Amino acid sequence: MENKISFEKFGAKKRIVSMLRVDFRRMKRSMLFYIMLAVSFFMPVLMTVMMAMMDGTESVNPETGAVTIMQGPENAWQNLGTLPGGEAMGGMDVFAMCNINMMFMAVAVFVCLFISDDFRSGYSKNLFAVRSRKEDYVISKTLVGFAAGALMLIAYFLGSLIGGAVSSLSFDLHGLNAGNIVMCMLAKIFLMLVFVSIFTLISVAAKARAWLSICASLGGGMLLFMMVSMITPLGSTPINVILCLVGGVIFALGLGFASCAVLKKTALV
Repeated sequence: MENKISFEKFGAKKRIVSMLRVDFRRMKRSMLFYIMLAVSFFMPVLMTVMMAMMDGTESVNPETGAVTIMQGPENAWQNLGTLPGGEAMGGMDVFAMCNINMMFMAVAVFVCLFISDDFRSGYSKNLFAVRSRKEDYVISKTLVGFAAGALMLIAYFLGSLIGGAVSSLSFDLHGLNAGNIVMCMLAKIFLMLVFVSIFTLISVAAKARAWLSICASLGGGMLLFMMVSMITPLGSTPINVILCLVGGVIFALGLGFASCAVLKKTALV
């Protein structure tokens, strides 16, 4: 009786799932990932507590004699955005820029170092030579970066709540409700896909040159950074969530194809 050897077909779905398992396992074992999460959590706690302690502090300009009184935060939600009538609150000049939206820039560091390590160690070259396709690699890296960015946003949110509670700040929503806060966070999480797609494209182009990918990613991300607060305000509605979701998917697809083209047309070194 003739023995027949059959090989199981390794389709696109299995390739992507396999690649995702490897990358998520690497992310969970990466010290960088936990450092970024810790920074995301403790940053709003320390910033809120320190700003609250400096509330009322006076500083005198030695040249003009003008006295400046430091105003600390009055509301815990200032770490996330501007509340209705928030222009009159203290500390808004600082929190208007140094808030949860910084995580869109922080995730650039994680994505760039995570991808550059593949090219620096030779892992990517071996991976493509053995079995993986460029499309699988880009999809996996984009989803892993998106997951890391979403967790960083959640960590910052939790840190903001704790910092506000420790500093005895108000949690008054000024006419908003919990649903607005939830949709604000969802909109930011979906918008993270736009930034991660940009950082992934830059990283696969820079390859092992992590310094170049980080500098270029921060520069490219800053072009969209000022729009984040307008697209994902504290008073977000389902429209904001849908727009961010659709925009994230479109960017992920478009820049994903661009990333694949870069990998196919350039040397993997």
